Amino acid sequence: MGLLDILLGRTKPVAPDLDQLFALPSAAVTLEAAASFTPTGRGAVCFATVEGAAFEQTHREVQALLDADADRDGPPVALRRDEYGYSWLVSERAPDQLPELVNDLHAVNSSMEVNGFGPQLLCSLAGFQDPQGRSLALVYLYKRGTFFPFAPLPGEGQRRDNALELRVKAALGDDLRIEQDLNRWFPLWGAPGL
Repeated sequence: MGLLDILLGRTKPVAPDLDQLFALPSAAVTLEAAASFTPTGRGAVCFATVEGAAFEQTHREVQALLDADADRDGPPVALRRDEYGYSWLVSERAPDQLPELVNDLHAVNSSMEVNGFGPQLLCSLAGFQDPQGRSLALVYLYKRGTFFPFAPLPGEGQRRDNALELRVKAALGDDLRIEQDLNRWFPLWGAPGL
């Protein structure tokens, strides 16, 4: 960063640190103890929709990389598009396979990054659920290198459980790098993997 950047108030963007994803399994233990949420085995990587042969080749590479895992039922990663125009590569595992799910998410992010699609990456999420059936996602913001909780309320409408999100933030503060700017805790309505 130069003097002109400092004078104009420009900041250097935070570099993504995909290794932060590997903190999710230990955070899951804390989350279960603090709020009774357990992994669902579902997770996803969200990115701005990409078209063309280069992306199709990357998707095939990710499929081949994850296809080597014999502990999975169905396709290793499914491509889905949401109603907002974003694409999701969704991975499904058994609920007790959170470390393997994290490996999947890391591999998808890394493959996209290596093949030049890093600027399109938005976030990754791992799904959790409590005994009452409430959903929670721990969301990794790719461009910030931080996490935030997203807890949609069940039923009609797009409402979220802000109190639960703040409790999860407090509980996981020692386990994950939590995003401190609450304005960046954007909702992921209807996200595949949640």
